[in-house]
Amino acid sequence: MNRSLLGLLILGAVAAIALVVSLVDVGSLIRQNTPRQEVDVAIYYGGEKSALLANPQVMRIIRDRYKIRLDPVKAGSVEMATTLDITGKDCLWPSNMVAVELARNAGRPVKGDETIFNSPIVFYAWDQVADALIAQGIVQDKGGMLTADVRAVGDLIDKGARWQEDLGLTIYGPFKVFSTHPAKSNSGNIWSGLLATVFNGGTPPTEADLPTVLPQVKAYFDAMGHMESSSGDIFENFLKQGMGARPIIVGYENQLVEFLTVNADYADMIRSRIRVIYPEPTIFASHPLISLTSDCDRLEEALVDPDVQALAWSDHGFRTGLIGVQNDPAEIEVASLPETVALVVPMPAAKVMEAIIEAVE
Repeated sequence: MNRSLLGLLILGAVAAIALVVSLVDVGSLIRQNTPRQEVDVAIYYGGEKSALLANPQVMRIIRDRYKIRLDPVKAGSVEMATTLDITGKDCLWPSNMVAVELARNAGRPVKGDETIFNSPIVFYAWDQVADALIAQGIVQDKGGMLTADVRAVGDLIDKGARWQEDLGLTIYGPFKVFSTHPAKSNSGNIWSGLLATVFNGGTPPTEADLPTVLPQVKAYFDAMGHMESSSGDIFENFLKQGMGARPIIVGYENQLVEFLTVNADYADMIRSRIRVIYPEPTIFASHPLISLTSDCDRLEEALVDPDVQALAWSDHGFRTGLIGVQNDPAEIEVASLPETVALVVPMPAAKVMEAIIEAVE
């Protein structure tokens, strides 16, 4: 083959590639500039995301950029995945990946799921409670970050320790970490899974471990009394009712950020009286968007928008669910959060959690 012909073939190939690329670019440009039809998207969402979905900037992006008329209804993560009527709902937005499997097992028409945010489970304690636990060696101050040995917490529960007699606090009754109802709300559900792991020697229990572990978990929650069905409700009651009623609770890391963002006047009081304690190990609450209909795809696209993700972190303390994206604690002015949370265990499998839910229900 002579050089002239070879050159013409190469030139033709380059031109063909350029044409394809150009057509792709034009197609992309057309799609980006084609006005979208508005779509109605109805969802159940976990209560810990209420402030996010009330954020005017977030809702403006969802409405104006993605042409979504959102109809959000607050519900417990476990309930939405298992028992609530989902007629007319396009998405479920619970707070745990186990809920995805629970939804499938319950016969929900799950098309897919996408993790939108992550938030570690933490303890919120009044200052005197935290000091008493520090004195017992159960909580440690690691450079300004308070951590709790979960096995030591489990030992206090197991031996029936009492607030006044064993911890020296003027609080009535046995030591317990208050939570939402494990059969209704995700933070309580995660706490029940973490407790089961503690009672199982630090290893997430399997179905074979349930005969030993389940009675301990059931006894703990049977003794709890009334339990709220929303993580937002228990956090609000914790702050309103004071140390005597709710000495220490299980919640999400982001809840304090949200409260301080909305209630800046209470910042000094909260910082002086409330302690955030990171269980070691803890469990990350993932926030998967579960698609039930194709209309949910539009909302998924909106929620992973970089601007929405940035607002979710800076205003609400939700760690990103996007691979490769880092969260800078300096971006959150109202609270000091650690850059990373290292000691994390997985949730027990869905079948184990279903057994726990049934036992405490």
